[in-house]
Amino acid sequence: MASVELNAANFESIISAPGTVLVDFWAAWCGPCRQFAPVFEAASEKHEDIVFGKIDTEAEQQLAAAANITSIPTLMAFRDGILVFSQPGALPGEALEDLIGQIQGLDMEAIKKDIAQRADA
Repeated sequence: MASVELNAANFESIISAPGTVLVDFWAAWCGPCRQFAPVFEAASEKHEDIVFGKIDTEAEQQLAAAANITSIPTLMAFRDGILVFSQPGALPGEALEDLIGQIQGLDMEAIKKDIAQRADA
């Protein structure tokens, strides 16, 4: 699956859906963003069970601000609607593949239980 364009209208519904969503915050003028784009696209073609979304921080400034984006590219990962990873910087292909494996291997029931316990405290 190729990456999809995310914006203020569809962001919340896509990241809150069941499954894994990787989000690349980028801008056309950003050199590291342009270097990371083919790596992100290649991973999107390889992992059809994951949603790969891209947010143009120039076009979606309010969304980028709401996500506290201070450096681009920034990669965020959501699993079952929960933010499980956020880091600025371009990743090489091997590192992105490793990250995807770690995200897919998370015990989401344990994470949800931990979140619920923290909310009750």
